[in-house]
Amino acid sequence: MPLWARVSHQGRECFGTIVDEAIQVHAGDLFANAQPTGESIPLSMTKLLTPTQPSKMVGLVDNYHALVVKLAHPVPAEPLYFLKANNSFLAAGESIRIPRSYTGKIVFEGELGIVIGKQCGAVDERDAASYIFGYTCVNDVTAIDILNQDTGFKQWARAKGFDTFGVFGPAIATDLDPAKLSVRTILNDQERQNYPVADAIFSPAQLVSLISREMTLEAGDVIACGTSIGVGTMKPGSTVSIVIDGIGMLTNRFE
Repeated sequence: MPLWARVSHQGRECFGTIVDEAIQVHAGDLFANAQPTGESIPLSMTKLLTPTQPSKMVGLVDNYHALVVKLAHPVPAEPLYFLKANNSFLAAGESIRIPRSYTGKIVFEGELGIVIGKQCGAVDERDAASYIFGYTCVNDVTAIDILNQDTGFKQWARAKGFDTFGVFGPAIATDLDPAKLSVRTILNDQERQNYPVADAIFSPAQLVSLISREMTLEAGDVIACGTSIGVGTMKPGSTVSIVIDGIGMLTNRFE
């Protein structure tokens, strides 16, 4: 089960597979026949970057049955989603920053992220899996008080688009069955979320197919599959980790 990562090492960026606490450097294009160079760098000597550089992150709303039931919302007939600004993207180990212009509550949302492997538009659900490169961990950070601040318009982009609010990584796992995965969120050593991806209303293949009918998805783009129950607020000085077995642990400090 390959784990792909991007790192910075001695002033250069490189990518490759993680093997035995080292990154096996590859050349070429991550999504198009990447080839090993033979170079191996201990992870301890590198700085993790976001595993891709997406043109966009698509975030799902109300995509888990348990959360829909808790909120007494109707089960959506089609994916409900927003776009996460690319200025928000943040790698594992970096700090989630409190916006200077906002003093309200900020919440974590642990999620599974789908990483697109090649450009796709209007993809049939039967073919959607071939457009998925792999999966990553996402923390969809939200300035929750902004979301419903205006009674005439829910401000999804503003609430979720602050710098450092689009956290994903630390790596991309390929050859995974997403239906067998669970998402856990750990806040200051306490488990706050633990839910199965199988509870999703729209599966990864359905999401890729349905979203690609409305916008072209590019290689490296991320679809955050939405979250379930257990979302909560973070206080300054907190550490939050999103854990998905087979992918890894995405850990960041909030300050």
